[in-house]
Amino acid sequence: MAQPQPPKSQSPLTTREVPSSFADNQAYFDESRWSKFTRRLKEEPLIPLGCAITCWALYSATKSIRAGDSYTAQRMFRFRLYGQFFTIIAMVAGSAYYNADRLLRKEYDEIQKERKAVEKRNAWIKELEARDMEEKDWREKVKDVTKKRKEEEDVARAKEEAKKGDGVVTKAVKGLRGRFVGDEEGEGKS
Repeated sequence: MAQPQPPKSQSPLTTREVPSSFADNQAYFDESRWSKFTRRLKEEPLIPLGCAITCWALYSATKSIRAGDSYTAQRMFRFRLYGQFFTIIAMVAGSAYYNADRLLRKEYDEIQKERKAVEKRNAWIKELEARDMEEKDWREKVKDVTKKRKEEEDVARAKEEAKKGDGVVTKAVKGLRGRFVGDEEGEGKS
């Protein structure tokens, strides 16, 4: 059974996919129920056997009661007790036998959990850094566009003022020109 994957999203600012801390890597997903069941069945095969013996004895006892055979029913109830006793003994023996293995498994699971947490944290930091870089790039682009627009507006305004002839520079040049022209005329008269 496939694990559901989170949908991939795209940033409105770029065509790249936004990085996600939930990658398609199966290491992020835990052990499935079926694989856990099969692993436990391989570890302690006597427990399901004891459960099967108990269920068979109960079924046979029920069948014997309906048939009216009390001797077989009593015998099946005894088999049920033997099956339950066998299951409990198998559980205790398996617990003692696999105790060291379970401790190692628990330690391994904790190490895996820590490793997954570190990987997830690193992926999240990487995602945040990528988003931060995108935001910085976007701000730079906005700043450049704003600067270009302002320069274009300034150039357009200067052109309009130049066309009108009433610009500050034009007035200053005319004033200086008039002063020099007036001085030259005054010098020539004396």
